[in-house]
Order: sequence, then C-alpha cells, then structure tokens
Amino acid sequence: MESVRPYERPRWQKDLDRFLPLKSQFVLSGNVRDQQIAEVSPGVVTVLPLAQLLAASFRQGGYAHAILYEPILGFSCITQPGEDPAPAESVLTQLGLVVANGRAAGGIDMLSSVLAQLVERQGEPVALIVDFAARLIARPSDLTSAEQQLFTRALMLSHKARSRPAGPDRKPYFNSIVWITEREADLPDWLLVANPRIRHIPISRPNGEARRALASALVRPLASTANADQTLVQKSIDAFVDGTEGMLLLDMNAIALLARVEGVTIDKIADAVRRYKVGVTEDPWLKIDRDKIRNAETLVRQRVKGQSDAVTHMLDIVKRAMTGVGGGKRGGRPRGVAFLAGPTGVGKTELAKTMTSLLFGDESAYIRFDMSEFSAEHADQRLIGAPPGYVGYDAGGELTNAIREKPFSIVLFDEIEKAHPKVLDKFLQILDDGVLTSGRGDRVYFSEALIIFTSNLGIYKATDDGARVLNVSSSEPYDVVKGRVESEIDRHFKLVLNRPEILNRIGENIIVFDFIREDVALQIFEQMVDSITADLLSQGLTIGICDAARKSLRGLCLHDLSNGGRGIRNQVEAHLVNPLSRALFDMDVKTGARLRVDAIGEGQIRLTEE
Repeated sequence: MESVRPYERPRWQKDLDRFLPLKSQFVLSGNVRDQQIAEVSPGVVTVLPLAQLLAASFRQGGYAHAILYEPILGFSCITQPGEDPAPAESVLTQLGLVVANGRAAGGIDMLSSVLAQLVERQGEPVALIVDFAARLIARPSDLTSAEQQLFTRALMLSHKARSRPAGPDRKPYFNSIVWITEREADLPDWLLVANPRIRHIPISRPNGEARRALASALVRPLASTANADQTLVQKSIDAFVDGTEGMLLLDMNAIALLARVEGVTIDKIADAVRRYKVGVTEDPWLKIDRDKIRNAETLVRQRVKGQSDAVTHMLDIVKRAMTGVGGGKRGGRPRGVAFLAGPTGVGKTELAKTMTSLLFGDESAYIRFDMSEFSAEHADQRLIGAPPGYVGYDAGGELTNAIREKPFSIVLFDEIEKAHPKVLDKFLQILDDGVLTSGRGDRVYFSEALIIFTSNLGIYKATDDGARVLNVSSSEPYDVVKGRVESEIDRHFKLVLNRPEILNRIGENIIVFDFIREDVALQIFEQMVDSITADLLSQGLTIGICDAARKSLRGLCLHDLSNGGRGIRNQVEAHLVNPLSRALFDMDVKTGARLRVDAIGEGQIRLTEE
C-alpha cells in the first residue's frame, strides 16, 4: 500500500529501538489493541497487529527469533511468511517446552520458568513478547502465590540481566522481554515504579500522519475512485483524516469496509465516517421537511410570544444545522449550539420544546438535564459514568448513554449556571470536538446533536458587598436588557467561573430573551383562559366568562409580570382553575351543562347556570 507522504515511524517505536541495548524488559501500554503502521519498504506502508510489528522490528534489529506468549494459548514463534518454522520451534524446545503443531501449551507457572531460562540463554538474541499481560493477574493489589512468583522473578531478572555482544558488528543485546498491557497500572506497581531496569513505553492513538498514511490506501478502492481526478482524491483523503481524529486504525479499516459495502463514492467518505460514528445510515438532518422549517416562524411565535429576536436567531441556528454551513473542517462539532438567557418564565424552555416538535414531531423527544442536580463536585460522574473500580461503573453515564441511544437529538441543559464548574469542563470537549469519553473509555459523538443551554444569568448581579440585586428590569428597553445580560454572562464565565474558554466555544450563539411586556402578557393571558374553556368544552361543559369577571381576572393575573408567563399561569390557576374546579365539584355539574362565570375575586368565583 503506497503512502502519499514520506512516513516517519512513531515515537514509541523509536524509543523501543533506542533502549533495546540498555534495558532487558519493556512494558508497552495504551493503544495496544489497535493495528500499527509498519513501513515494509521505503514509501510503502501496511498495518500489522502489535505483536507482529514487534517481531518484525526485532528481526530487523538483529534478533534471531521472536516468541509470543498468550494466556490460554501458550507459546508460539512469530515467523515470516514462507519461513521455515523449525529453527524457531527448536528454541521453544531448548526452553523446556513441548511443541505440537507449532505451539507449546503453558500456564503462568511455565511462563515463570521460561523467563529465567530465556534471560540466561546464550547464543543469538531472542525476544519474548507477553501479550494480554493484564489477564495474567486477577487483582494487581492482591496477587496469588503463582502471580507473586511470576512477577517477583521478572523483577529480579530485570536486575540480573546483562547484555552481551552478538552479530557481526558485536552490538550489545539482551534476551528481551516485552509485556503488552492496556494500562501500566494493570501490572504490580512494585515491578515498575522506581525500577531503572524496566522501560515503560506508552503507545498513543494514531496521529494525523499515521492516519494519512493508511487513508491514502483505503480511499483508492472505493467506488468511482478510478475515474476521479487527483484533486478530488486528495480532498477525500483529507476529509477521511480530519473526520477520524482520535479514532483508531482499526476504525479506519472498518469505515473503508462500510463504504465499500454500502457503495459510498469517494467524494462521500465523510458521510461514511459519520455513519460509523453514530450508527445512522441516512443523515436525519437531510430528511427534515425544509418547507416546515421555512414557514415555522409564525408557528413558533404562537407558542413563544414576544421573543421575535430569539425566535429568528434560533431558527437561523436550526437552518445552519440542516445545511451544514460553518460546520468546521472536521465536521465533528455539534450541529448547533444555543445559549438561551433571560428572565424566568419568558419562554426559554418552551422554545427548546418547540424546536424539538418541529424537528421530531414530538416536543418531549428532547434529552433534558436539570443542571441544579449537578451542583456537587463529582456530579460529572452522573453524566459520563463512574471510573473503573467505582460503584456504578458498568451502568455508564446518563448523558453518554442517552446520546449513544439517540445521536440525532436536541440536548437541553437547563439552568446551566447551577452546575459545578467541574461539570462545565465536560462541555469543552462536546462544544469543541463533538466527542465525550465516558467513564468506561467509550467515545460518544455529538456531531448529530443540537445543544441548548438555558440560564437566568445576567438578570441579577452581585454588588461589591456581596448583595444580589437586579441587573435589568422590565421598564428598560430590550436593547439595554440584551447588552447588560450579555455583559454579566461574560463577566460570570471569565471572572467568577474562570472558564472563558466555554464562552468562546458558545460564540455568538447567546440568545437573550426579553421580559414579558404588558401587550405580550395580555396575549399569554387570553391564550391560557381560552385554552381552559376549550378543554372544558371538549369534556361536554360550556363555560362562559362575562366581561366584568374576565376584566377582574385579568387584573389579578397581570398585576405582577416579574415571573413571566409561568407567573401568569400560576395566577390563572389560583384565581380561575382552582375555584372553578371547586365550584364544579360542589355543584355536581353533569356533562352538557352550560354555565357562566359572573364574578371573580381573590381565589373566589361565582358560577351560575344559563
């Protein structure tokens, strides 16, 4: 497989080569279950499992043989295609193993014995690769007798081993031992900590260079590649590399296979990456009825009254999410982000519900988190899941589980200012990269989600003596309210939370809601009252409200607008719904009755039959 650019070996391979003459044992951890890039000849790369790549590196470095040990499977020799396995198998026999069909069975006791013989073995240098080393131990902090003996012997041998000259150039060699484990902590800490005789080498996820070296080979077999010009091919490679940032080479192979199976053309490779990440065959954003969104402003304003600027801004975000404009080079960020700020009861949550209804046909289909429940320092574990070893680790996180189940969704974080700052840090990954790593190590992608935050920040501010006073009031025009709220939000994130980076990632998507003004309050009031009488009519009860009673009710419900539409609803319930329900019950009203509300007072109502 040809590489477009000159390939440079990753750092971990260089470190291994550098320390082979200096250390007798190595621990490789991290991205050890992925495939690894290997340059088989100048400019030509391929991918190999880690153990095979190590064996090839040892052979190139002058080692005669590479032995592989795997729990359950035992010992085997890693040979090259077409190579006579007999010389390598003879090494297993010399180590006291019984070889059958190229493999020698052996448990942890036999591995312990082989280590001692291997380190003292003379002749051409040999390397032993112990794969799945973490599976040799049940609990690193509570070793069994056999486990204790194995790693104590390994520790002692690391100090006793001495290099010796070998080969035509008489370079110093050890009979090297390589332990492969997912985490350094999976092995006993006393084996590695402060042990100058063992070298720990972490293996990171593939960088852009490694992904590009593989992408150039994987893209070419796709449909329509043969007839594509070089510019298109290069753009597709770039999209493949950018879209797979943070992913494994195994993932890239799987994406290429998915693209070939589903007939994805080379110019749509980014779509194959998206399908692999979120598991959705079709792009749901492309299936939304555009005419419905195009004509949605009137519908939204019927539900969210008096917030024309907020409605327009929110619909712009939805339209941008549908078209993909400004999605960024990598395309991994959420489809849209909105920060809804303003007084309580002005329609912030209602707007989120309305957007959900437009996109999904069901206003309850959004994923909602009340951030007042996440005010504790360790509450972030509820979102992403507990780390290994803690109670609830297997259950996963509430947020990561929800997005994995519904990647195409609106995620509402209500009252975000009440969350602990440590919880807010999790949003950095979501807003910047569109990815969040769960407590179990799974990567969850937010690239198909629309993120909405709501907040009451900016309505109040703290004085120099710590008192909490109003920052804005309904007597001020909207432009003044908007400016002061945005200024206080800016101050809160930068000076109070010391999290300016979160604000930067939200960008210009802060949507400030206005107070409920008198004219809008009247519309909300009339809509609520009409809705109540319509509900009663659907139950067979005709209830009329005379003008005088309606005027009295209006005065009771609209005298204080500080709590917005929610406050109006509370007053309507207190002065109409509750006394009306009580009167209907006491009068034992039957279906088909026609009644009239003649008077309304403080929690009182006079109801007569027509």
